[in-house]
Amino acid sequence: MVRTIARLLGTAALVSLVVACSTPPADLDLSQTHASVGKKFVVSLEPPATPATINQIHSWKIRLKSPAGLPVAHARIGVDGGMPQHGHGLPTQPQVTQELGDGVYLLEGMKFSMTGWWEIKLAIQTPEASDTVTFNTVVATPGAAR
Repeated sequence: MVRTIARLLGTAALVSLVVACSTPPADLDLSQTHASVGKKFVVSLEPPATPATINQIHSWKIRLKSPAGLPVAHARIGVDGGMPQHGHGLPTQPQVTQELGDGVYLLEGMKFSMTGWWEIKLAIQTPEASDTVTFNTVVATPGAAR
């Protein structure tokens, strides 16, 4: 009897932990345009036109501007990220594969393996400056990313 109660309490605690870890913070900034941490760039992250599907590879676009609003060319952009509430990184190694012109870069190889809060972290380097920026996105249901 005591073991059964302990097991039930353990299960309830685990369920509570999973629910708490799968609910993004209420005040999570989901905007798709941010100044970089050191204010050296203004960066927009553009998701695919069709919402990303769980466990499918998709591409995004990154729009990179100077603080004055001019397109930034010839940048090298590193990509990292993951799920802060679960403590794991991205399931793939996405990369910026092309500079499309006018400060727009193609980010390929993105994939979300589950629903929840994801961070996409960009490390930007140009001959003049380097800086970082983090974007939040929430994959709400299989097949829908915001």
